[in-house]
Amino acid sequence: MDFSLTEDQTMIVDLVKQIGEDVLAPQASEIAERGEFPEENIELLREMDLFGIPVPEEYGGLDMGFLTWGLVGELLSYYCSTTGSIFGAHMLAQYPIMAHGTDEQKQKYLVPMTTGEHIGAFGLTEPNAGSDAGAVSTKAELRGDRYALNGTKVFISNAGPAQTYVILANLDPEKGTRGLTAFIVEKGTPGFEFGKDEKKMGWDALPNCELIFRDCEVPVENVLYRPGRGFRVAMDTLGVGRLGMAVGAVGLAQAAFDAAILYAQQREQFGKKIAEFQAIQFKLADMATEIELSRLMYQKAAWLKDEDEAFEKEAAMAKVYSSEMVSRVTSEAVQIHGGVGYTREFPVERYMREAKLFEIVEGTSEIQRGIIANRLLRENRI
Repeated sequence: MDFSLTEDQTMIVDLVKQIGEDVLAPQASEIAERGEFPEENIELLREMDLFGIPVPEEYGGLDMGFLTWGLVGELLSYYCSTTGSIFGAHMLAQYPIMAHGTDEQKQKYLVPMTTGEHIGAFGLTEPNAGSDAGAVSTKAELRGDRYALNGTKVFISNAGPAQTYVILANLDPEKGTRGLTAFIVEKGTPGFEFGKDEKKMGWDALPNCELIFRDCEVPVENVLYRPGRGFRVAMDTLGVGRLGMAVGAVGLAQAAFDAAILYAQQREQFGKKIAEFQAIQFKLADMATEIELSRLMYQKAAWLKDEDEAFEKEAAMAKVYSSEMVSRVTSEAVQIHGGVGYTREFPVERYMREAKLFEIVEGTSEIQRGIIANRLLRENRI
C-alpha cells in the first residue's frame, strides 16, 4: 500500500475539510437536536460531486475508488455525523446498481444517484430478518411482466427523503436465500408507502423508516442481477457497507478525541491542567492509538477493493474493531470531560450515544467475528 495521496485526492480532501470547518461543523449539533433531514448539507455534497467518487466516469462519476470515498466519508462523519451517515447509507443503494445493474439500469438510476439528484436507500432488514438475511419474508410474485411486492422493511436509513430503493424480496420463502431477489423500486410507486420513523437513542436527523409494500408492482426490468440471486447482491453490498461503517466510526471517534484533548488542556483541577495528569495522558494515548489502527484497517480494506482483490475479511475486521473502538473512545471522551460531558452543552454526550449504533447495524459484532472466523478457516484449511 502507498499511503501518499495523489494530487486529486489531496484536492478533494482539502475541499471537504474547508466545507466541513466552514459549514458542516458549526451546525452539526443543531441538526442533531432539530432532528430534521439536513437537505442543505446534501445540496452541498451535490454541488461538490461527492456522491460520484467511486463511480465510473461513463455514469457521471469521478472514478476515484473506495479509498478516496472512505477518506471523504471519514471527514464528513468527523464534521457532521448525520451528513456522514446519509453519505454512507446512499452508497448501499448506489453500489448494487453500479456492481450488478444493466447499462439501462445504470443510465436510469445510477446516473441521478451519482449526481446526487436522487438519494438512495437499501431495504433488507425486516422485523424477523436482521442478521439472518435468509429469513426475509417480503414476497415477490411474478404477474406477467411485473413483480408484485408484499411485506414490510424496518430500520431503513435514508428512507423517506430517498428516491431510489434497492429492495430484497423472496420469490420462494421456502428456499431461503436461494429465493432472494433484488429489485430497484422508485419512490411514489403505487403500493409503496412509508411507516413510522423510529425514535432512537441517537441520530435523530437520520431517518430510519418502515417501508410497506402492498401489491407494489415493479417491472421485470428492475430486477438486479437476476431472479434468485439477491443474496449475492446483498452480501456484496454489505461488504461495502461494513467498510462504510468503519469509515464513519473513525470519523466520529476522531471528533470525540479532538474534543477530549482540547478540553484536557483547558480544564484545571488541583492547580494544573488535567492533561498533566498521567491518568488522562494514558487515556489519550490509548484513544489515539486505537483510532489510528482503525483508520489503517479501513484503508487497507478499501485499497483491496480498489485493487479488485478479496476484501470481505478485512472489511469485517475493520468494522468490528472500529465499531467497538468508537464506543470506547467516546466513553473515555465523556469521562475526561467529567460532569459536563454528561450534559448536552458539550458534543461528546451525543457522540457517545451515536457510537453504539456502529456495533449493531450492517451486521453485529458477533456476526462480524463469525465472518472473519469462516474466512480464516477457509484460508487455512488442512
